[in-house]
Amino acid sequence: MTNALFGQTPAPGATLSELDGRARDIFRRIVETYLDTGEPVGSRTISRGGVHLSPASIRNTMQDLTELGLLGAPHISAGRLPTHAGLRLFVDGLLEVGDVGEEDRRNIEARLSAKGRNFDDALNEASSILSGLAGGAGVVVSPVRDAGVKHVEFVALGVDQALAIMVFEDGLVENRLMRRPAGITPAALQEASNFLNARLRGKTLVEAKLDVAAELDRARRELNEAAARLIEDGLAAWSGGDGAQRALIVRGRANLLGDPGAGADLERVRMLFDDLEQKEQLIGLLDDVREAEGVRIFIGAETRLFSLSGSALIAAPYMSGRQKVLGAIGVIGPARLNYARVIPLVDYTARALGRLMDEKLG
Repeated sequence: MTNALFGQTPAPGATLSELDGRARDIFRRIVETYLDTGEPVGSRTISRGGVHLSPASIRNTMQDLTELGLLGAPHISAGRLPTHAGLRLFVDGLLEVGDVGEEDRRNIEARLSAKGRNFDDALNEASSILSGLAGGAGVVVSPVRDAGVKHVEFVALGVDQALAIMVFEDGLVENRLMRRPAGITPAALQEASNFLNARLRGKTLVEAKLDVAAELDRARRELNEAAARLIEDGLAAWSGGDGAQRALIVRGRANLLGDPGAGADLERVRMLFDDLEQKEQLIGLLDDVREAEGVRIFIGAETRLFSLSGSALIAAPYMSGRQKVLGAIGVIGPARLNYARVIPLVDYTARALGRLMDEKLG
């Protein structure tokens, strides 16, 4: 079936209406062959694939497509590759997307259900699922917490660790393992818990962080110094707030090295790894997805983050049954991702994760 999972603005420059039937068929064959092999596609490959035209006629059409900015050539004598604009045109107008197979559905549902008791474990598992099934790096960004805080508690776990527990008014419980500052006593742990409970109850994390940061400076004379440091570290450990403070989970970086083109272009892989380290920019990109209905796709130079590495991101929002967007999940990899397979996988995993989160919140 033709892809209807996502809506995109048309690629700048050429449009499908500018291509006649011959050009559209040759363009589609070139892109599909490239996505399958990762190699430049020559006229003889197309002619052997069932196109009843001479290699010379095919070359002329390929040249026309190149002049339209849809194809490019890595070398003068080489075959053609789709440009990022060409991939965008293909994805928006020619790609046929199937359904997720029954085995993949069962796998996704079973693995998420097994991790469903803990919010963080579910997000980690969703990222790992996409990494394994799609062959790229799975990415997921945690939600902005906008429910009010109901209760906060710090629990000692040995000499140098503490567990920070936060219960929200919507029923969600978040746990964070954190470093226990030197010199912190059970009394100081309780003091920090009491301080936060008195000031956070009913406020969102964003509101609480602003209020507590201002008050901590005034309260340091009353609080144990170690307790004050624990409060700061605890607030920083919970998800929410701006991009630098929110959790970004990436799984499957090693899959990117398994790409057939990686050996010939390790520099691009290195730049892609650099992209994955740009946490704030990647969270910002995924936050754009939160405003979308269905799957969104970012290819190469369409976004500044991927302009050097030529990577692609396929992502979708996950939301509660009340249609409240919670966060976003996706797959990042080289621009020659298997879009026909990855798009429905991302869409289904996002929906399954949303159903699981809804059960936890409901």
